[in-house]
Amino acid sequence: MVSGHGRGSNMQAIIDGCRTQVISGDVVLVIGTRKEAPAIARAASAGIPVAVVRPPRDGADDVYAAKLLALLDEHRVDLICLAGYMRLLPSRVVSRYRWRIMNVHPGLLPAFGGRGMYGMSVHEAVLASGATESGCTVHFVDEEYDHGSIILQTRVPVLAGDTAETLAARILPHEHRTYVEAVRLFAEGRLRIRDGVVEVVERSVGNKDGGA
Repeated sequence: MVSGHGRGSNMQAIIDGCRTQVISGDVVLVIGTRKEAPAIARAASAGIPVAVVRPPRDGADDVYAAKLLALLDEHRVDLICLAGYMRLLPSRVVSRYRWRIMNVHPGLLPAFGGRGMYGMSVHEAVLASGATESGCTVHFVDEEYDHGSIILQTRVPVLAGDTAETLAARILPHEHRTYVEAVRLFAEGRLRIRDGVVEVVERSVGNKDGGA
C-alpha cells in the first residue's frame, strides 16, 4: 500500500525480492490513495495490478475499510506491506490482518516515531537530538502510528556534517534490504510472536500459537 507522491522504492525492493525469488511470494496488488502517485505508475509498468482507493475526508472509515477488505479478499492477500502509506489503517483492516501488516520506518523506533514523524522530519529530529546513530525499523502495524512490535532494525551511524538529506540517502538502501529480509522471514514462516515480542526462528513454525 502506497500513498501521496512517494517514489515507491521500498515497494520496488519487495517486487524485486519476489521476482528474484529471495522472497517466496508474489506482489499480487498495489493499492494507492492517488492515481497520479509515482509508485502507482511504477507498479503498473511492472505489470502488477493496481487499485486506487481514496481515503475519506469525513471520517467515514467504515466505507474505506470495506473497500480495502474487498480488494484484499479478491486478491487473496496474505501480507500487507505499507510502503510510504502515511495514514492509520482502519481498525477493521488491522483487526482482520493482525500480525500480517508490516511497515518500514526511516528511524529507530520507538525513539523517533509517532504522528507526524515520517520522511525528512525523522532525520531532522535525529540530527536535532544529537544522536550518534540512526537507522530503520520494520515493524508489525497496529492501531497507533509506529507502535507495533518490532521485527528487524538496522543501525546506521550519524556522521559529522550530516544533513537530513545525506542521512536519508545513506539509510534508504538499508530500508530496502531490511524490509525484504522481514518479508522473506514472514514468507518462510519464521516469525513467532510471544507476548507481543517478535522472535525469528530457525525452522518454519506455521501460522499458529499467535505467530505470523
